[in-house]
Amino acid sequence: MLRGFLWVMLLVGIGVPLSVPAAPLRTGPVLVLGDSLSAAYGIPIAAGWVSLLERRLQAAPVPRAVVNASISGETTAGGLARLPKLLAEHEPALVVVELGANDALRGLPIAAPRENLRLIVERIRESGARVLLLGIEIPVNYGPQYRDSLRAMYRDLAADFNLPLVPFLLDGVALDPDLMQADGLHPTADAQPRLLDNVWPALEKALQP
Repeated sequence: MLRGFLWVMLLVGIGVPLSVPAAPLRTGPVLVLGDSLSAAYGIPIAAGWVSLLERRLQAAPVPRAVVNASISGETTAGGLARLPKLLAEHEPALVVVELGANDALRGLPIAAPRENLRLIVERIRESGARVLLLGIEIPVNYGPQYRDSLRAMYRDLAADFNLPLVPFLLDGVALDPDLMQADGLHPTADAQPRLLDNVWPALEKALQP
């Protein structure tokens, strides 16, 4: 991808109130099911926002482990296929779902990732875990109709399942060239604390008993 892609932030009218899922909180880890944005692409693993999250949760009054099941290039279909084994192996208390960017960058019809994410949420709920949904944005050259549909996908899923939602993981990062790698798509190591700050309020609330 060319350097200098412009991103459009989520600004007005699409925020979803943070809501705690109804499932009782289990004692298992936080499982992050994501793509390169959560897999620390292009930077040391220890610098990624998921590793920073793990250190923060380990230092909490009630420490909790973090399992990073993110894979660079992952799609919603790939995440759905891997999910049953991950749920059975780790029995997480909370699953952070950060998927959809690669579906969108490939220009797939929104109906496909929407259905995959719906099934992902249902499988997680059926396992007894809670869900936190992280939204993404795509470059402006994909056109307003596609970008609006992508935003609506996350917003509608959060509303339908009463999920906590972080509307845009890269909020405050994507438009700052100093915080983005040369590909214009992935944040630098310096940006990772900001990503964690974007996720933390919703995640902290989702982990309340």
